[in-house]
Amino acid sequence: AMDGAPPPTSPTGLSAYVAVSQLLGLTLLATTGAWLGRYRGGVAWHSPLRFNAHPLCMVLGMVFLQGDALLVYRVFRHEARRSTKALHALLHGLALVIALVGIIAVFDSHRTKGIPNMYSLHSWCGMAAFVLYLLQWLLGCGFFLFPGASFSLRGRYKPQHIFFGIALFILSITSCLLGITEMLLFKISDSYSHFVPEGILANTLGVLLVAFGLVVGYVLTREEWKRPPLAEEMALSMDFKTLTEGESPGG
Repeated sequence: AMDGAPPPTSPTGLSAYVAVSQLLGLTLLATTGAWLGRYRGGVAWHSPLRFNAHPLCMVLGMVFLQGDALLVYRVFRHEARRSTKALHALLHGLALVIALVGIIAVFDSHRTKGIPNMYSLHSWCGMAAFVLYLLQWLLGCGFFLFPGASFSLRGRYKPQHIFFGIALFILSITSCLLGITEMLLFKISDSYSHFVPEGILANTLGVLLVAFGLVVGYVLTREEWKRPPLAEEMALSMDFKTLTEGESPGG
């Protein structure tokens, strides 16, 4: 650090909660893979197993990567804001691409098997989550990543962006929970109530999804864990305000 100052550190407890979130995230991905591999035959695109790419992609993209994208501003607290923004947008974009693969998989599988689309509550919530997530990403890139939006306009939109980011994360987890239940009722409706191993494993996946969401949500809502503005960001912010609102920095 400059002038012999100690390097900046993370607030007490933040690193531990982020580590727990990543452990939960990796565990829910492993649990999803175990469920599909052990009881649903695995995943293969050019076969009837194409459908199984859907739950795997949605858990990976719409839950794990989306959650990690939300945590970027808590984890990378002292890096340049431009770099943090780019990583935030990149993770969200990757989540969208993976989720799109999952959506294509389920539509192709339904078409092949003659199953109707978009009739269940799961499909309604899931498609709403994806479409709104795409819109949120496009608006976020337009307002914050690319130049053009004024400082005051960014300031007015930022609370909405933060709120809908958390809301869409919750909606995504809810859609996954609905999808797990729907899949179990379709595949093992006769034995589900007898606490069969597949049902227990899938229910465990649901609990892990909720736990991941709660830990990420806790990190995001702790006021003292928010990313502090760097000195150069404060100066740049004041310059923007001076240019857009006509105020002097000392006014």
